[in-house]
Amino acid sequence: MPPIQAISLDFGGTLVFERPSRASIYAEAARARGCAVTDQAMERLMGRVHQELPQTIEGAFRYTDRWFRVFIQRIFHELLEVPAPDLASLEDELFARFDNPGTYRLHAGAAELPELLREAGLRVGIGSNWSGHLPRLLVGLELAECFDFVVSSGLEGVEKPDPAFFELVAERAGVEPAALLHAGDDAAFDGAARGVGARAILVDGLLRTQGDLPVVRDLYELGEEILRLVAEDRT
Repeated sequence: MPPIQAISLDFGGTLVFERPSRASIYAEAARARGCAVTDQAMERLMGRVHQELPQTIEGAFRYTDRWFRVFIQRIFHELLEVPAPDLASLEDELFARFDNPGTYRLHAGAAELPELLREAGLRVGIGSNWSGHLPRLLVGLELAECFDFVVSSGLEGVEKPDPAFFELVAERAGVEPAALLHAGDDAAFDGAARGVGARAILVDGLLRTQGDLPVVRDLYELGEEILRLVAEDRT
């Protein structure tokens, strides 16, 4: 196996988290329009609709604005019966909320990790199932300069766990897939990097075992483990 030359990091859940949660934000918008729905019920509803909708709708790939507008319409109009005339303002409100850097909090170590890895001679980037607004959001979070490349599914038209996603990440990193290590918080999606020969690490604060996928508690432990693997490769 070739030495690790590049690191890709998942964004949502790994580097940042929403406060309040995404489901809470959706539920808050619903309750403001007279819908009696709890945060927990909204989370289930969002998961159901996400599974039901196809990856591409009228040529719009998942994680694009057009796809998310259909997602919002299905939840709020078709299932929660918010009147159609109210949808445009609702969509604008939700898009603005998730474009606002203030909606997000950095996990501890998120700003320091890229610098640590770059100092070790690694290329560091993001590989995430996220909207095309990710580059702008990184600017707002003052993280844009931390990364050498960004691969966002909403911009590229491919998503994890598709092997083509990780092949694209490796291409943007300028390395062969076998020289890439990807880290994220979802074993099924982020662990799929191994399908193209890349290495993968799961970041899980509960240290839950996920098959034979290596697990670290947080971004500080992730940095330590990556540096250990790099040193091992170089000896």
